Amino acid sequence: MPDTRTPEQRRRIMKSVKTKDTGPELAVRRALRELGLGYRLHPKDLPGKPDVVFKGRRKAIFVHGCYWHGHRCSKGRLPKSGLDYWGPKIEANRERDARKEAGLREMGYDVLTVWQCEVADGCALATRLKDFVAPENCDRHEASASLSSQKKTD
Repeated sequence: MPDTRTPEQRRRIMKSVKTKDTGPELAVRRALRELGLGYRLHPKDLPGKPDVVFKGRRKAIFVHGCYWHGHRCSKGRLPKSGLDYWGPKIEANRERDARKEAGLREMGYDVLTVWQCEVADGCALATRLKDFVAPENCDRHEASASLSSQKKTD
């Protein structure tokens, strides 16, 4: 099936796709702020420049778009046209993601991937983020204090 857009229209659409500060990434950052957790963004010294990092805790979060990173959900389906281009492109993205995650793990980081389709349920997202970042059996304020004291030792 041919593309329903002209090449110029498709080019404009593709150029408008952001790599930072996407809607799902902003939702994750908002949830982390509401939990009282501080973080760093896109550190250049780490493999893959994770979207959110807690350096003192050695935790990294990638926020992936389902389509661009080949998630197996309804948003991650390949298009009906251009499969000879998009199939290998998405597969290469998946392989790159795995290499970057492995590099972070080799450096001693725990890695969490949050998918675009997962941010719609804010409560589930907040719980998942808290379980990943904050110490067990701590309330929000204890987690913040723990993170603050750990930053001082970095």
